Amino acid sequence: MTKKITHSTGNVFEDMGFPKEEAENLKVRSALMAIVRGIIEEEGLTQARAAKLFGVTQPRISDLVRGKIELFSIDALVNMVAASGRHVDISIEAPEGEAA
Repeated sequence: MTKKITHSTGNVFEDMGFPKEEAENLKVRSALMAIVRGIIEEEGLTQARAAKLFGVTQPRISDLVRGKIELFSIDALVNMVAASGRHVDISIEAPEGEAA
């Protein structure tokens, strides 16, 4: 049996067939969601305490913890990170082979 290996683009969402622009948006949102979930775990917060910290409702935290990415915008996630007292920094990379 021969195995077919497909190399990744570096973005799992693009690999799954999402259009390039949507894949980039999903990648950013998933990274921000992981950061917010990490803050919750790191600080040992209940969903109720996390909701108060981030300025959202407990059901909103439940949606985040359950990975409902379609319910969160980049803006909402950046606001949650900022509400925790953290700073968001953005990095943009030029395509491979091109100067920045």
